[in-house]
Amino acid sequence: MRAVCLTLPTNRECAAAVTAIGAEAAHAARRFGVRVHLLVLDSADPAARARHAEALAALPPAGGVTVHHLDEDAQRAFLRQVIGRSGLPGADRLLDLMLPDAVSYGACTNRAFLLAAALGCTSVHRRDSDSRYQLLDGAPVFPIDHELATIGRKAADAAAAVTEHTLDPAHADKPVSLVGASFIGELSVDIGEIRELDPALHHRVVGLWAPTGASEPDRRALVADSFTGGGTEPFTVDRAVLDLPDIWRIDMCNIALDHQVYERVPLPPATDTIGSDYFLHHLVRDATLPGVTHNRHIVNFYTPERRTGPGFTAYQLRWTKFLLSMLYLYPVYADLEAAGGALLDEHHRLRPEAVADSARRSAATDRAENHRRLAELDRCYRQLGGKYAEFADHLAPLRARLLDEAQADIEDFALLVDAWGPLVRASRAGGTSWTSGAGRATEAGWTSGACGPSRPSGLSGPKGLSGLSGPGSGPARGAA
Repeated sequence: MRAVCLTLPTNRECAAAVTAIGAEAAHAARRFGVRVHLLVLDSADPAARARHAEALAALPPAGGVTVHHLDEDAQRAFLRQVIGRSGLPGADRLLDLMLPDAVSYGACTNRAFLLAAALGCTSVHRRDSDSRYQLLDGAPVFPIDHELATIGRKAADAAAAVTEHTLDPAHADKPVSLVGASFIGELSVDIGEIRELDPALHHRVVGLWAPTGASEPDRRALVADSFTGGGTEPFTVDRAVLDLPDIWRIDMCNIALDHQVYERVPLPPATDTIGSDYFLHHLVRDATLPGVTHNRHIVNFYTPERRTGPGFTAYQLRWTKFLLSMLYLYPVYADLEAAGGALLDEHHRLRPEAVADSARRSAATDRAENHRRLAELDRCYRQLGGKYAEFADHLAPLRARLLDEAQADIEDFALLVDAWGPLVRASRAGGTSWTSGAGRATEAGWTSGACGPSRPSGLSGPKGLSGLSGPGSGPARGAA
């Protein structure tokens, strides 16, 4: 039986999302006859983890669904086994890249990738805690219908399962490697308040993530389209397009990836930033692998901690590091675009060494543009005043450290790409041995023993860098 992994990484209370994703898992198993491994990677506080466990335990019985609820202790135990089995040097460094003591949207998803490999899954389907499904005639609109109908199939065979087929016939024998949609609702990156306060300053702030040397018209187009996702229109009828994926309309809260993608190349494990979990979007498209872009958008909503006090400061730091990360990501994106189909071998599989080599070269990029970005951000925030000016004061003494971290993040990515093949093979070889003592998987139930104490260090991934008109989304390093 085909096995798939439907995963929800979280570091916040989201029992409603847990219940909803449980319903999607049951629907998938029932409709497609697949084994669904529902994987909740839980970095929330003990009280929230207990509520998540209760929500999982309360799920109605569903044949074909196996639930795995892993806190960070359980995830760490799994990673130690995998790293040890891989025989790779620098075990502590690898463990830190996979489960850092800081927020990382890339690292939490990388953990899901390795766990999916251990479970024998052929695809990973990711959802987030700060989103919910749309309804049509009172029933939830599940994205997994489009995902399971096409992911991993040869493009020529998947054509019958979509509403539009515009793929170049030259790619017909390649597998559908990415299926996704976006979101409706709030902007994916929480900077809408800046637009309300001062549209001109919003243009300057958002424009900071444009490539070096971007023209003013290109910068305006990028600002207008950034972080807007699928717009505001609710779902009424299906639209699914088979082509190279429209990656600026696909969000990480609403995505499926084929195992031949995530088992070859991981996500950047950057910490305390946003957007690093969008790297594979670019890789799939630039490598000329087919995808399906559909319109079963998920509803995005903000959690209140981002807008006041320590939560505001932490989010603005992640936004700042996102801006700085682009200095190193844009050269990699340019290399991927130039390489095109040469990123694939004769079996249509990605060549990870091309990614690692590009990341290493990018680390030597001159920092002058990032000094300019920090100076302009400081000017804009001081003009906004209030909490933004206070953040500018907070940021000033951190500049040198953040510049170093942005470079270190791309270097860490190159290191992890080099190590990824052995880690995936070690995960597969270990199978489900990690479930004993680290939380037990149950059929249509919750993973008991997986809710012990653990420090919070993850996030469910920021909605969006979908809706970007430029060549890139952004960065990020490790947490659920």
